[in-house]
Amino acid sequence: MVKIIGLSGSPTKDGATERAVKTGLAAIEGMPGVETKFLSLARKNIKPCNACRYCLKNKCGCIIKDDMPELMEEFLSADAYLIGSPVYVHSVTPQIMAFFSRLRPISHFTPERLEYKFGAALSVGGTRNGGQEAADRILIDMMMARGLNVVSGAAGGYIGGKLWSQDSVEFSEENDPIGFSTVKGLAVKLAKSALIFKAGKESLEV
Repeated sequence: MVKIIGLSGSPTKDGATERAVKTGLAAIEGMPGVETKFLSLARKNIKPCNACRYCLKNKCGCIIKDDMPELMEEFLSADAYLIGSPVYVHSVTPQIMAFFSRLRPISHFTPERLEYKFGAALSVGGTRNGGQEAADRILIDMMMARGLNVVSGAAGGYIGGKLWSQDSVEFSEENDPIGFSTVKGLAVKLAKSALIFKAGKESLEV
């Protein structure tokens, strides 16, 4: 069994990014050997790393007291991640950036907790060409910085899922069927990658 977490980096609860991530998870929920869980950063208190170097000096977890420790332990329990963000000024949200910055102690002291796991990116923009590809690339860079193995999309969504919400609160698959298809295909490829890796690792006993 592999666990795949869908993580929405949007500060908006029940918004377009949450719907997109949940659509990706729904596409793989019936796959044998796959379990899914949705996590949202909406309304969570996550402070960014402030470079205090406490974790480096003491070789331990972060000293900042907020919602991150609980979120991080849930995040680390998965084998693969479908990570989404709305586009903010051709980038990603401050919330998802803060989340990845706070994974610093993991990278330094227990990198094995992430290095054999997989991640895939999706982004939602209010305009048709509103920075989705730039946001996907930033998500991918953050995943690689933390040791994750990146899963690409297929034709039409080469680096990840890209959706056009038209800034609609009623955003759904009917509004952007092509965008949602990139998310579904990406989620399936992510799940298959995690399953194949797990099977190979177990057969080789490594």
